[in-house]
Amino acid sequence: MSPRPMKQRPQPDAVENGGSQQPRNGRRHLALRLDDAWLGLQTRLAIRRGRVETVIPYTGYGSTSWVRVLARVVRSDPRDAAGHAKPLQESMRGWRNFTSAPVAHAAVSVTIAGTVFEVRADRGGVVDARIPVALDAGWHTITLQSGESRTVEAPIEIVADDADFGVVSDIDDTVMVTALPRPFLAAWNTFVLNEHARTPTPGMAVLYERIARTAPSAPVLYLSTGAWNVAPTLSRFLSRNLYPAGPKLLTDWGPTPDRWFRSGQEHKRNSLERLAEEFPGIKWLLVGDDGQHDEAIYSEFAQRHPENVKAIAIRQLSAGEAVLAGGRSKSGGQPTPGVPWIYAPDGAGMSAQLEELGIIRNDVRSADDPEEGDVQA
Repeated sequence: MSPRPMKQRPQPDAVENGGSQQPRNGRRHLALRLDDAWLGLQTRLAIRRGRVETVIPYTGYGSTSWVRVLARVVRSDPRDAAGHAKPLQESMRGWRNFTSAPVAHAAVSVTIAGTVFEVRADRGGVVDARIPVALDAGWHTITLQSGESRTVEAPIEIVADDADFGVVSDIDDTVMVTALPRPFLAAWNTFVLNEHARTPTPGMAVLYERIARTAPSAPVLYLSTGAWNVAPTLSRFLSRNLYPAGPKLLTDWGPTPDRWFRSGQEHKRNSLERLAEEFPGIKWLLVGDDGQHDEAIYSEFAQRHPENVKAIAIRQLSAGEAVLAGGRSKSGGQPTPGVPWIYAPDGAGMSAQLEELGIIRNDVRSADDPEEGDVQA
C-alpha cells in the first residue's frame, strides 16, 4: 500500500493508553463528578465484598508494525475471574457485566511475542492502546495481566500490508434482529437476554462467509454503539451463528468531560475515520441498516474518503422492525459518485447484488478464523 500523510485523528471514546480529556475551561461536568462518586462507591463495595481485579480481553487488530489492544479491567467475583481465562465460557452474564466496578486507570501488562508492554486503562477501566510491534500478517495471541489478576489471552488480527479490501458491519438490526423498541433495546439485551435468545438476521452469516471465501485475508470488523460491557455476549452470539471472527469496536456509555452521554453516532464516525487513517489502502464494504443513522454516517464517510469505500450495503428493515427502530432514515444516503449502494431485506438479497458487483464469488475458503476464546497460538 502506498503511504499518505497522516490526518488529525478524532478523539476516540477510550483514549489510547488511558489518557483523559479535560474541558477547555478546566471545569468538570456535573455528570462526570457524579459518575466519579458512583465509581468510588462501586469500588469500595467491591473491595469490601472480596471482588478481585479481572481483565476482560477483547479481539484486537493491527498492521505488521503496530497492534491495537482492547480490554477492560473490572473487579469481579473470583468465580467469574476464573471464567474469564476463556471468554466464551458462560461467565459474567448480562447485568453482572454492568454492575462490576471498573478499575480506573489500571496498569496493565501486555505481552506480545515475548515482549512486555505497560499500558493504562481509562477512568472506566477500558484499555485502548496502540503499541508499536512487528508481527506477521494473520492471527496472533497476546496475554494481559493487571495487578494480581489472572493472565488472560486475547486474539489479535494482523492485516497484511497489501490488503485492499475489508468489511465494516453494524450489529443491531444488521447481523442480529431484536424486535424491541429502541429505548428498551439496550436494557433488554444487557440485563435479560443471553446470546441464545438473540435472532440472527436471515442469510447474513452466509453472506459474510461468502465474502470470507472470496477474500480470505480481508478483515471483518463489527462496529456498534453498544457498550464494551456486552462484548463477551456479542462474541458468543457471532461465534454460535458462524459469523467470521473479527474485532468489535464498541463504546462506553458513561459521561464525557462536557456532556451527560456519549454520542453513538460520533463513535461510529470516529471509528471509520480512524480505520481510514490506519489502513489507507483498504476499500471497505460498509454494511448497515436503514433504521436511523447508518445511511447518513456511511454516506458522509464515502464523500470524505471515496478511495476507502468499495460499496455500501443497507439492510431494509421490515415495516414492524422500522417502527420498533424508531422509523427509517429520513435523509437516506447522499450521492457518492463511484461508490455503489445496494439495498436488500436479508443476506440472500445482498449476496446476489454483491455478486453482480464482483465483490463476492463462490470460491471455497481454505481455513476458518478463530474467535475470542478459540485463538491460535
